[in-house]
Amino acid sequence: MTWAEHASLHNVVSQASAAGGLRIDSSTKILNLRLATFPLSFQHLVMQRIAHAVSGRSESPLLSRIRNILQSAQASAARTVNSAQVISNWLVGREIVEDEQRGNRRAAYQQRVLERLAAKMQREFGGGYSLTNLKIIRKFYVAYPRFLVSTGKGQPLADQLNESTRAAEHSRDWCAGQFSPNISWRHYTALLKIDIPDARNFYELETLSNHWSARELERQIASLLYERLAKSRDKAGLMRLATKGAAPAKPVEIFKDPTVIEFLGLPESPVLTESGLESALLSNLQSFLLELGRGFAFVARQQRISLDGDHFYIDLVFYHSVLKCFVLVDLKVGKLTHADLGQLQLYVNYYDLERRAPDDNPTLGLILCSDKNDAVVKYTLGPNQEDKIFASRYKLHLPSEADLRAQLQARRRLSTE
Repeated sequence: MTWAEHASLHNVVSQASAAGGLRIDSSTKILNLRLATFPLSFQHLVMQRIAHAVSGRSESPLLSRIRNILQSAQASAARTVNSAQVISNWLVGREIVEDEQRGNRRAAYQQRVLERLAAKMQREFGGGYSLTNLKIIRKFYVAYPRFLVSTGKGQPLADQLNESTRAAEHSRDWCAGQFSPNISWRHYTALLKIDIPDARNFYELETLSNHWSARELERQIASLLYERLAKSRDKAGLMRLATKGAAPAKPVEIFKDPTVIEFLGLPESPVLTESGLESALLSNLQSFLLELGRGFAFVARQQRISLDGDHFYIDLVFYHSVLKCFVLVDLKVGKLTHADLGQLQLYVNYYDLERRAPDDNPTLGLILCSDKNDAVVKYTLGPNQEDKIFASRYKLHLPSEADLRAQLQARRRLSTE
């Protein structure tokens, strides 16, 4: 029985399994959920339902139906309020920009106009229209000039909201930069901090496809996700990032270098052990899956393989639902050596020969290490293995743009040698 067939047995989480989010290890009866695919609220709901299914407990069908009605109504009301706020802010931004263009004013005079406008709006509408917020609203219109399908002057907000929502939900031509009822104003305030349009488009697409909360989006921006993914892509790959999001076309595109695990809260310490790092990652599995990216499902830890009486243990095993392959992760505290790469080659070869199903793609291997020599990795793996085994530095703190630029330049120098 395939993994997908196992998932279909659990209709209590049918919404998750239909989206490819649930995986079940038939040998241990452990439910494995690709948590990063869904919003936090939905993850908690799914896990609660799984617990009920496993324990055999059930609830009143009447209560369940009423709960579904009320939760749907609450979600619909919240989304409508959010959409109205987003559209009204864009329209306010348009009024400010067009007023500036008509007056052809100097910057100092425009600043005084905004200050007076903010003071009047705060008295009438509250603190949400401070000078700082009006500047953000103005920037919103400038950054998203084609935000609404219909921008007719004098059209009631309710009509703008209904028309734009229908267009966003049913149009095949929707693209980043246009209104979506599933992106909140807090999301947009985070997106507006990104100056590069392609990067902003990427984060917008990923927010929608991964159902990121505003906090999760802010974390991904702070971790320089776009820049880290861009390191492994050519020009065509960069264009796909901006227009389709992080949809991997080949194995190298699912891994990030560095891998940022600041959510563990671990200090830089010489006494950090591999078992301690592994335990911390599993204790924060949801955050780790979010960092790994869409498609990863956790399978096992410390999985033993035996070869003629010799026993080996694979630190972490995942399955990637997009690439349809196993991903073996080995953790190394300290600098990566050629022996570490050879050990992971052993694991990957074993999985390909003994564990891989006929419809699975070749197994991939990833070493997470605190430091590495890219030349050692290149010449140890050679051309036959470099598309199957990868090495990534882990960072216990958020990287800076200068750090990433330095790593990218070093990698480019190595590739030209």
